[in-house]
Amino acid sequence: MAGESARKGRRMRIGELSRETGVAVPTIKYYVREGLLPAGRLTSPNQARYDDIHVRRLRLIRGLMDVGGLSVSVVREVLAAVDSPEESVHKVLGAAQEAISPPSAGEPAGLDEARRTVAEFVRRRGWQVDPGHVSAEALAVALATFREIGHGTFEEVLDDYAAACERIAAADLAFVGRNAEVDTLVESAVVGTVLGDAVLSAMRRLAHVDGSARRYEAER
Repeated sequence: MAGESARKGRRMRIGELSRETGVAVPTIKYYVREGLLPAGRLTSPNQARYDDIHVRRLRLIRGLMDVGGLSVSVVREVLAAVDSPEESVHKVLGAAQEAISPPSAGEPAGLDEARRTVAEFVRRRGWQVDPGHVSAEALAVALATFREIGHGTFEEVLDDYAAACERIAAADLAFVGRNAEVDTLVESAVVGTVLGDAVLSAMRRLAHVDGSARRYEAER
């Protein structure tokens, strides 16, 4: 335990921080200027010291950007949510979802009808979600687009999707709940929201490849 305490209390220069994390020094300075990374503790007018808090935060930033595909401005919003432990986890997670959800690119024909479909769908599933939530709007845009291009029958599988997503959400929140400390719990919730999307998307594609092979290769 003494070694662990020493590790937590260690101090390093920016070059050491760069080597530890694999993030270039100019990039570290840029993150500090942009408010993503807290400044180091000044030990002289031109010298600062960093610690394991900076190592952890840099790795979090790179994960959100490199795997989550988030921009600097969105990462700033996500980290603001992470750094707000006084808020409930539910509110922080909602703020993170708002930050990472891209705005709709356009308004396909029939969007109002699709919004009503989504509102009814949410009501029927018994989900405690505001029909005006950004993700509800994204779903409405997707359904309207399906209809516009002649594939409106996709809506027949919405309940199957919902059942699968309910199980995924339960697994996500059970994982998050393993963290007893509020700040760690909040970070896990936010990271799980961002990186979990990447995991889910990759696994869905893998399952498609497997399902296609099982279903269609047998027909040859």
